[in-house]
Amino acid sequence: MSDYKVQGVRDFDLAQTLECGQCFHFVKLDEEEYVLTAKGRLLHVAQRGDTILFYDTEEKEYETIWKEYFDLERNYAEIKAKLLAKDTKLKDAIDSMWGVRILNQEFFETLISFIISQNKQIPHIKKIVADISEKFGTYKGSFGNVDMYAFPTLEQLKNASEQDFKELKTGFRAPYIMDAIRRNQDGQFDENVLRKDDYETCIKSLMSIKGVGEKVANCVSLFGLGKREAFPVDVWIKRIMEAMYFEGKDTPKEHIAEYAKEAFGDLGGYAQQYLFYYGKTIKLGVR
Repeated sequence: MSDYKVQGVRDFDLAQTLECGQCFHFVKLDEEEYVLTAKGRLLHVAQRGDTILFYDTEEKEYETIWKEYFDLERNYAEIKAKLLAKDTKLKDAIDSMWGVRILNQEFFETLISFIISQNKQIPHIKKIVADISEKFGTYKGSFGNVDMYAFPTLEQLKNASEQDFKELKTGFRAPYIMDAIRRNQDGQFDENVLRKDDYETCIKSLMSIKGVGEKVANCVSLFGLGKREAFPVDVWIKRIMEAMYFEGKDTPKEHIAEYAKEAFGDLGGYAQQYLFYYGKTIKLGVR
């Protein structure tokens, strides 16, 4: 199979996009070179300047899967301009994290991954996602000493138990994961319906899953359902927003979310990603 090149790419940095905390199923091979699984497929991808190299990838696969996954059709220069017109305070964050794009991930994998993410550091989340994939998913290939497995489907998880997930170090999240699996298996969640639902209805539906609060529901809505107005507020975003917008004062998450809704509107998810990655990188608001 041949490699596929996309040249002249703007407003995209592979490392920033994968490392910003929105996805967890990848391995860094070298600077701007990664292997990942998504959409049930394995991808070896690298970036050299404004060129993205998709190894062992046919044009049709790029056009039907990876172009949308990396959100490469969207005009991020226009998004940045609109955000700066709304709020010039975002300039440093946007300039520093200029290459972040919001991935269009699979709903179910995103849901389980962000349930796991609660009170976990990114390396731990990545390890658990990889271990779940190895135990239940399909082997896709190896790079160096790393075996890559696709995240399991609902069918592959039909015999999974709470104990299985406890053994995979998910801790108190094990019953939450099982509730999410069972309710998806029972057909209580239709991804197509969730995508069509308005933002508030979608968040309310997701929060009916055991252990899914506003932060996780917003992450799933943003990264797994295309709700670009979602503005997840976790500990880091709370600190960053307090430092930038609330004179460093302790502010309830609800107030921060409401402020973001008014300030950024339907571009809230983009603002959140620039702020989150930038603020966490420079440790803004750490007391």
